[in-house]
Amino acid sequence: MNTPAPGDFARDRRQRLIGIALMCGAVAAFALLDASAKYLNHHMDTMQVVWARYTSAFLLALILLNPWSRPGMLTTTRPLLQIGRSTLLLGSTVFNFLAFKYLRLDQALAIMFSTPFLVAVLSGPILGEWVGWRRWAAICVGFVGVLVVTRPGAGGIHPAALLSVASALCYAAYAIMTRLLARTDSSETTLFYSNLVGALALAPILPFVWTTPQSGFLMALMVMLGALGSFGHYMLIVGHRLAPPAVLAPFIYTQLAWATILGYLIFADVPDHWTLFGAAIVVASGLYMLNRERMVGPRTDPRTDPKTEKRPPQV
Repeated sequence: MNTPAPGDFARDRRQRLIGIALMCGAVAAFALLDASAKYLNHHMDTMQVVWARYTSAFLLALILLNPWSRPGMLTTTRPLLQIGRSTLLLGSTVFNFLAFKYLRLDQALAIMFSTPFLVAVLSGPILGEWVGWRRWAAICVGFVGVLVVTRPGAGGIHPAALLSVASALCYAAYAIMTRLLARTDSSETTLFYSNLVGALALAPILPFVWTTPQSGFLMALMVMLGALGSFGHYMLIVGHRLAPPAVLAPFIYTQLAWATILGYLIFADVPDHWTLFGAAIVVASGLYMLNRERMVGPRTDPRTDPKTEKRPPQV
């Protein structure tokens, strides 16, 4: 049996750390996107906000990626998977933006953070990337922080929380499909189809919900939705190319800190001590996972250890 050189493990570790950094950058962009969407929800219909997010992102992709001079960018080896992934992302966005009409940013996102559980469960049977007990522990600890924030049963949860649950389900399946497509299609191709499907699907609805923006600031926010979405999802796609979903999923939790800060600065939503305590647990879980990735070495690789070679790979 051939044993990989130490340099292979070092390269793998470095790629995972870069993937984690990209994931953290992506969720920061998404937090800004969500805050902008919540603000726009007060001035126009939610479906118009979703349309602005995808259409501005699509136009931005046309300008920057220029598919006419790069016709190969539109070529995908798995068109049905691209459409399915894009539809799941659109569904997650619609459910999430609708939830923002009734829930605080930190509340809606805390419910969304059930996603790592779903990703961890699906990664094994679909991708063959099984989750080891340490990462399961980190995911569970992070979710405990989420429960501290939401405190289900403590005063009741708004029915709109079900919209966040639906968003989480769509997003988990989207993350798995992103990893699958990263094996065959370029990041630019996947990003282009994400925006194209969303823009086309919402165009027929727009005349029935359109409200003319009342200021240049609102128009700028509508454009910024697309820029933040494109930038965030590009980092997300590249991150999934470098690291498995189960490794990246716990770092979704860091978005809770951004949501709490933005909710306070923009909407004067003052986080209570439970929110701060839960956010601290979430951040601690992510820091442990980061340290775990930095410390992992050649002897811990279950794919080549004779004692574990008959076991499925764990991540």
